[in-house]
Amino acid sequence: MKKYLPVCLFAILLAFSACNNNNYAPKPRGYFHIDFPKKAYQHYDGGCAFSFDYPVYANLNPDSSKDTQPCWNNLSFPQFNARLHLTYYDVSSKKEYEGLVEDARTFAFKHTVKANAIDQKLINYPEKKVYGIYYAIEGNTASSVQFFLTDSVKHYFRGALYFNERPQYDSIQPVVTFIKKDIDRMINTFKWKN
Repeated sequence: MKKYLPVCLFAILLAFSACNNNNYAPKPRGYFHIDFPKKAYQHYDGGCAFSFDYPVYANLNPDSSKDTQPCWNNLSFPQFNARLHLTYYDVSSKKEYEGLVEDARTFAFKHTVKANAIDQKLINYPEKKVYGIYYAIEGNTASSVQFFLTDSVKHYFRGALYFNERPQYDSIQPVVTFIKKDIDRMINTFKWKN
């Protein structure tokens, strides 16, 4: 027992000396460093009724899900583990058009349970006959951005941004902000072919 006495005294002395330091300051919140690529765009002008610009660091591929239709694509951002799901419908009636617009609103507001806010912005380019609504969804939701574009007569195009990760908005927020600029470019350069 006597041989452990110096070790115990040293441990007690060390513990008391550590408690006298009152210079504690909490560390600021930190985030991972994200290397964003330089903004550069290419033009999509496939065999569909529309064209637009999209970033060179993203991959545009046909949708491969079982219920896919012509002109459905996925714009993948492999660096960010994100995907912008793009769908197109050739509208044949006013009832079908109204149903698609209501579906877009329903899909966006499905996130109300977990969303902190859902901001809506009208898209209005009458010279190109491109109209729609842009939904910016904040919070830990499956989708951060959704939008639809239409000519109000026969074309309907919808986009929804998803991350292949558990949603943690404070972590993905810088990436969402970066990709939103690409979506804005897509919408600003969007044109119907007929």
